[in-house]
Amino acid sequence: MRYAISFTTPAGDPLSFAAASWLGRSVYSGEAVEHPAIRGLGLHEIAFHTALPRRYGFHASLKAPFRMDPERTEASLLRDMMRFAGTLEPFDLPRLEVARLGDFFGLMPTKPCPALDYLAAAVVQEFDSYRAPLTEGELERMAPERLTAPQFANLYRWGHPYAMEEFRFHMTLTGPLGGRDVERFGTTLNDYFGPLLCERIIVNNLALFFEREPGAPFQVHSLHPMGRVSARRTA
Repeated sequence: MRYAISFTTPAGDPLSFAAASWLGRSVYSGEAVEHPAIRGLGLHEIAFHTALPRRYGFHASLKAPFRMDPERTEASLLRDMMRFAGTLEPFDLPRLEVARLGDFFGLMPTKPCPALDYLAAAVVQEFDSYRAPLTEGELERMAPERLTAPQFANLYRWGHPYAMEEFRFHMTLTGPLGGRDVERFGTTLNDYFGPLLCERIIVNNLALFFEREPGAPFQVHSLHPMGRVSARRTA
């Protein structure tokens, strides 16, 4: 089993419903969801180009998937996540937009967010003791020869190249795209998600995801509310 610590919107949020339909799976229930009917795109096209992010679900990684250190337990991870989340203050995300990161599309903030960068770095550091060392095969799959020097250092120190200063918040919506598909899917995604991105999004939880077995889809295990318990009760 592998775990990951991420941000995702609440189960009842309209953005969660829209993303589950677009990706074809709910990250909360794990069940398949019918793709939306969109003029100009066939359901088979949406299914094909969302296959990769469908497995991981609608989320933004804070600590990338990791195998548990054999000396640690899920119970202690849950206790530490509850304690740690309680030390953090919720904050607003900058408005999200549909944007390209490499050859795929995702939702990304329209401007820098120091609180978000701090949260990601703190999560990586706080829970690194739960991560089992990467195997040689896992390291090779990361293609270290293609990484920059900081990314290479992150891979060997934190188990993932895109940590710390290399972190970029994104909620992936497609797999790799090329040619005419880039424009077609970019237009569709803006039309589909655009009306929902004007709403306020608050980062007020840490989501523990799990992968039951290699290749299985990731699913929300539990949400850990941020902020002091007393403050949450009076909010």
